[in-house]
Amino acid sequence: MTNAAPGELEAILGYSFQNRELLSRALTHKSRIVDVEAGTIRDNERLEFLGDAVLGFLVSEYLLLLYPEEPEGTLSKLKSKLVSEAHLFAVALAIRAGDFLILGRGEEMNGGRGKKALLADAVEALLGAIYLDGGVAPCRAFVERWVVPGLGGAGAVATPDSDYKSHLQELAQQLKLPVPRYSVVGERGPDHAKTFVVEARIGREWSAKAEGPTKKSAGQGAARAVIEKLGERAPS
Repeated sequence: MTNAAPGELEAILGYSFQNRELLSRALTHKSRIVDVEAGTIRDNERLEFLGDAVLGFLVSEYLLLLYPEEPEGTLSKLKSKLVSEAHLFAVALAIRAGDFLILGRGEEMNGGRGKKALLADAVEALLGAIYLDGGVAPCRAFVERWVVPGLGGAGAVATPDSDYKSHLQELAQQLKLPVPRYSVVGERGPDHAKTFVVEARIGREWSAKAEGPTKKSAGQGAARAVIEKLGERAPS
């Protein structure tokens, strides 16, 4: 069981809750309810319901502003990617959501902190809690910082404070896969403004490429793209 304090999660998110009970509820999985006295705590399912709606609205808003000429069909495809379980799983790993979950004993023993569906749901619950606590503005900041940087798929640019390489290594260990390997497979542009292409690969089956202004940022983007692919294989 993790000892991570909720305040540490607030530091990662860049948001401090006025109502700390909302944060606690957002992190409480329904499995915890059976281990405590009836009525003493509430799980995060209602916040997840709200967060799903908030996420859909803010992602739609972002895409409309970013692509003013694109047809609805294209925007729908982009939105589907950004709100997908696999993508939210990658977001959850980036913010270390699993370290802060409040689980029941059975779920703890069954590896709940690493389950794809559980972690994706926690991201939505956190967004719902932020909305109730602070309104739309901090939710929009959350989406722009953690969700939409993955818009480009294999070309995703990692946010500066996201260590997707470490998350990918941990996930590979959980799934008993080879150690991730990285290689620069391309570069273009003048010396003062180069763009690098890095490939992240795990064995022969899993790989993705990403671009970035530095080899480090491209590597982080490639790692994030592989995490999303592995999200389909992670336990639900």
